[in-house]
Amino acid sequence: MPSISPAPARGDATAHERGAGATVAEQPLPPMTRDRPFAWLLIITGVVGWLASGALVLEKLAVLKDPSHVTVCDVNPWISCGQVMQTWQSSVFGFPNMFIGIVAFAITITTGMGLLAGAKFSRWYWIGLQTGVTLGFAFVVWLWSQALYSIHILCPFCMIVWASMIPLFIWVTVRNVRHGVIPMPARAARILADSGWILTALLYVAVIATIFFAFIQVFVGTSGY
Repeated sequence: MPSISPAPARGDATAHERGAGATVAEQPLPPMTRDRPFAWLLIITGVVGWLASGALVLEKLAVLKDPSHVTVCDVNPWISCGQVMQTWQSSVFGFPNMFIGIVAFAITITTGMGLLAGAKFSRWYWIGLQTGVTLGFAFVVWLWSQALYSIHILCPFCMIVWASMIPLFIWVTVRNVRHGVIPMPARAARILADSGWILTALLYVAVIATIFFAFIQVFVGTSGY
């Protein structure tokens, strides 16, 4: 169980998780992997993702109530939450995917709030969070590929969830590596930590580029719409 304990005098300026192996030597932590800034990242990405998931839930309920309902993001044939909701990919596990986001992002928000309050979580908790975030990121990547190359329709609220998952996955991973939750040689862990925002930016660029090339006929005005 998580426990609340006063922060040490120097905060969390060294990289050792209780119960973790000593693969990362004692050394100053990069700012974003320290408890307070990391907590804010969890809260901000969690709130953005949760609100987007919540909007999708409300729109899905409206569609179920009235099949002719036009969602707020039904812009044109290529940007439409309503059309995406009608595909089997929107309910992979037998229920709407957005319900997963409602629960998952609530966990990240709660974790961030706990860190701000001074909570110290055990290694098993961070492993569980890493597993959940990694599975969530893999699921989002699959949904992204389906939207671009199978469904050929973009859902704006879904894209907000994608945008939230990128820094969330990158920085949970970096944080766990630098705190020794995920074993990695000190030099590799330091390089990863220094590259956190670069990796995040590269993934954003990759998403934008794939959207552009997948819908290039729309952007260059040759779609006939």
